[in-house]
Amino acid sequence: MQTINDMLPTGDPRLPAVCALVRERLAAARGSHDWEHTERVTRLCLKLGPPEGAAMGILLAAALLHDLGRDEEDRSNGAVCHAALGADLARVVLPPLGYAADEVGHIAECIAAHRFRDATAPATREARVLYDADKLDAIGAVGIGRAFLFAGEIGAKLHDPDCSPDRCAAYGPDDTAYREYLVKLRHISGRLLTESGRALAGERHAFMVAYFDRLNREVAGDA
Repeated sequence: MQTINDMLPTGDPRLPAVCALVRERLAAARGSHDWEHTERVTRLCLKLGPPEGAAMGILLAAALLHDLGRDEEDRSNGAVCHAALGADLARVVLPPLGYAADEVGHIAECIAAHRFRDATAPATREARVLYDADKLDAIGAVGIGRAFLFAGEIGAKLHDPDCSPDRCAAYGPDDTAYREYLVKLRHISGRLLTESGRALAGERHAFMVAYFDRLNREVAGDA
């Protein structure tokens, strides 16, 4: 598989510098939101961006930087919004790499609006593509794996088929992969913003629904 550096457009020498900066910053990040997640989101942006008419230099910088604040959110058990923090961090790290003020603002706007549980709506093509790419990595086989990985990171139990999201607190022992599915993952395919993203979501969504149905049946001894 090609590395992200090999896939980045060669006309913008700033992108490899952004890539190196983010990879170093995410070296100690939790596995559910690590450099490999950023790579996958960036690959999806490379796929979704051209048919959506996105400005690829802006989009790819935003994709690489989108989870720069995630580690702080995890340490705060969700008290810090990683999208808002990531936008602030982008405004700090991008100017020394040669990004103009208008580019920095556009990239920061994309990062600020990429979160599912947020009132900030993606307003530009680039922000909508980043939003969809990030959400596509949360569903399907990869999304299931990430949901269980996150549950393990916070010490949650394997499964609770009777989970009621309203009664189970985030970042606690009941914050299982299935709770994440009930709260967020099953709704993602219906909330994507681009035609290209929706085209990829259907199969991933169906696989995920079938998996959690199977999990519930196995836990009940019915499969």
